[in-house]
Amino acid sequence: MRLEQILEGLGEITKGKKCKGLRGIVAEGDEIMRADYEQDLKDAALISAAQRVEHYQIAAYGTVDAFAELLGESQASSLLQQTLSEEKGTDEKLTELSRKIHSLALRTGFRIVDKEQHKAAKAGGAD
Repeated sequence: MRLEQILEGLGEITKGKKCKGLRGIVAEGDEIMRADYEQDLKDAALISAAQRVEHYQIAAYGTVDAFAELLGESQASSLLQQTLSEEKGTDEKLTELSRKIHSLALRTGFRIVDKEQHKAAKAGGAD
């Protein structure tokens, strides 16, 4: 919403291209969702994926804010700084959560469950 407001204020088109980098990061998160990890490890991995999204966004908003400042677009810069502050806040919350989840994952030994072993264990056959 803020980006649209900024672009409209500058008389620019508000429809952008799909971001290939962010698509890749989201695809990695999707792979984690489908992976056969123990739950605490999966939670830790998902938090890591979410933080990669946040870091990507922080980098993008920070860069655009720097350009806005250089161009003397103080209103745009102010709006971008608000968004940047929100993204950083989300990252901090994820960091706090990750500390809790990582300690749980450590207790499980960060064991990645092999799909074949998992199937055999479910079927009553042990490895």
